[in-house]
Formats: sequence, C-alpha cells, structure tokens
Amino acid sequence: MMNTEAIVKELSFESKAVHAGAGKKDQYGSHATPIYQTSTFVFNNVDEGAKAFAHEEGGASHIYSRLGNPTVEHLERAIRELETFGLADAEEYTGMAFGSGMAAITTGIIALAKEKHVIAQDALYGCTSQFLKEETFQLGMSASFIDMTDLFLLEVELKKHPNKALVYLESIANPTMKVSDIQAISDLAHEYGVLVMVDNTFATPYHLQPLKLGADVVVHSTTKYMGGHGTIIGGAMVTRKEIITDNDVFIFRKNLGGISSPMDAWITLNGVKTLALRMEKHSANAMKVAEFLETHPAVDIVWYPGLTSHPQHHLADSMMEKGFGGVLAFELRGGFEAGKSLMNNVKLCTLAVSLGTVDTLIQHPASMTHSVVDEQLRCGAGITDGLVRLAVGIESADDIIADLEQALEN
Repeated sequence: MMNTEAIVKELSFESKAVHAGAGKKDQYGSHATPIYQTSTFVFNNVDEGAKAFAHEEGGASHIYSRLGNPTVEHLERAIRELETFGLADAEEYTGMAFGSGMAAITTGIIALAKEKHVIAQDALYGCTSQFLKEETFQLGMSASFIDMTDLFLLEVELKKHPNKALVYLESIANPTMKVSDIQAISDLAHEYGVLVMVDNTFATPYHLQPLKLGADVVVHSTTKYMGGHGTIIGGAMVTRKEIITDNDVFIFRKNLGGISSPMDAWITLNGVKTLALRMEKHSANAMKVAEFLETHPAVDIVWYPGLTSHPQHHLADSMMEKGFGGVLAFELRGGFEAGKSLMNNVKLCTLAVSLGTVDTLIQHPASMTHSVVDEQLRCGAGITDGLVRLAVGIESADDIIADLEQALEN
C-alpha cells in the first residue's frame, strides 16, 4: 500500500500551496472548501453550548464566527503550513486570520508588548508606522525607530530600554526595499529576551520564511499576494501556540473583533492555491523591469533586492532562494515632478495604492500610502518626496517596460 503520509511530507512548496490547509471533507464531500457564511452556530442542547463556552470536551466545535469559523480555519491552516514549510516542529505553530493586515499587526503588537517598548524598523508601511509613532503611548506602550540593517543600532536600543518586549520589522521594507538580516536580528533580540515580529507581506513564504530564520511571529496583509487579485481585505499571523496562549492573542482578537470574514477567507484560499505560480512571474517580471529602469537615463536610482547594486543584495540572495519579490522603488533625475509626470502618463500600469494584484500598480508613497507617517521619520527612513513605488504585475514584462518607456519619454 502507498505510504500517503510519506508523500505529503515530501511535497514541494508549489504542491503544498495548492493543497494547504485541507482538512477532512464536510458531510457532503465537497471538493472545494465551502463558505460557511453564518454568524452563529446551533447547539444540540444546553450542555453542549455550555461546554463550548467553557472550552470543555464534548462542547460544540463552533459558537460564533467572530470566535472561529470553518472556512476561516481552513485559511489559517493553509497560511500556517506555508510559513512553516520545511520546519521540523511545524505542528507547534498555529495560524490566525484577521479582517485586515493592520488588524493582525496591531492585535499582535498590543498582545505581545503590553505596556512595554517596541523597537521598530524605521521604514514601514505607513499605517504601521503611524500606529507605533502616534498611538502606542495611548495604550501604555512606547516605540523607537532604527535602521534595522545596522545591528549596532539594534543592540544600543536593546540595552537602552529595560522594558523592551518586541522587535518589529518587514522582511522587505515598504517602500525603501531595504532587507535586514532576520537571523542575526533574531539571535540578538533573543539574547535580551525579546520577541521578533516580521511582516512578510512583500516576500511571501514563497520567497522567504522568517520563522526558519529565528523570528517568533510572522504577520501578513493577505490583501496583497495571498489574495492576489485585489478583491479582499485580510490579514494573518503565524506563531508558536505557546506564544498565542501565553499572551492571550486569541482573546485580544476576539474582543477587538478583528477576525476575517468567511467570504474573504474563501476568496483568499483560492488565491493561495496559485501563490507560487504568481510569485514566480511577479519576481521574474520585477527583475526585468528593475534592470530596464537602472539603465534608463531618466532614472537616478532603483531599489530592488535582486539588483547587484542593492546595498543588501548578497544578504537577500542568501535568504531568498526563488527570487526577490514583485515590488521595486525608484527615483527619477527630475525628482517629484518627473515622477508625477510618469505616473500620470502610464497606460498599462494602474495608478493605485496597494500591491500584489495581477496587474501592475504604480504610486507615490510620500503623498499616498506614507502620507500619514511623521515627516521627519519618513525622510530619515529614505522615503523621499521623489520616490516612486512600482508593484510589478504578471502581464508581459515587455509590455510593462514599453509602457514605462513611453511614459518616461512624455
């Protein structure tokens, strides 16, 4: 008889993405995951309901979709399986799905850094930066910002704050495209008893798995590459079960109300199945576009980890085996006005925020996604007024380049 367990253990990432999260079939034997589009679940009797609320054996498996839902749980298993792909102790981890990336990020920070200090990367997604800079103090926490590529600065901050609880960074910084040494950061943070949380939205587990490099918590905006088509808003977290339990993360999500909806979870699950295919194309296209832009006379500098000119290229190459993601940033020699002209003249590329969709999106961080960031922090982190962010889609790379070329000429 064929050993199916052995086969499952040997699945490639590409195959795992297609089958990730699959549990036992429902009572009808549905091939595709059903959408359990319900707010509440029925109890067979009072005792079953009481045991469910008391978390006792024999209780109902589901109560209310803000607490848990079968469709959402399928997505949670899927993302956990991808982020722990290849880890020997993968079963010690759990996934959580949220209604947005910011719900995952803020719930995680609030739960893990209660009334303590967060050491954060200086270049971050705009709303993450705003939350850490302007709102954490209202919750009894504090935050400081450093260039996370400089381990000396990190150690200075770790020594400076006796109440530190969390180091927070992005696997690829939004939008400066800096890449930090997650292994070294995790090793150093753990020496001081501090947890490390990594936003892996840009890289996705196809390119990079921070948990393998020592990070404790991974978060995502599943709105982006996990969903893949710009049709949902969602977030996710993957971490060890003991971290969830010890820090009451489930309770915080329950009471803050940030769980994913069943419909968004179902749509995201369909996106996850093609994640590997899409990321391969996103990455290949981005590399071609970055190489084109780097040689164009109108372009001053291009930030993309795949380019040998990128300051952390060798580090990125050592951590990312299958490519460098689908996002790049660049500045034109003519500054913001030249960038504005470019963005107003593209025809194939779409002028819109976000990323991870199948089509190419172009935007201006300083006036759009990062306009909420403290100006001094924004400029200090390298998010200049002239920076343009390009989220490269899966169209023909030649067509994307042709569109950028004609827009640059205009």
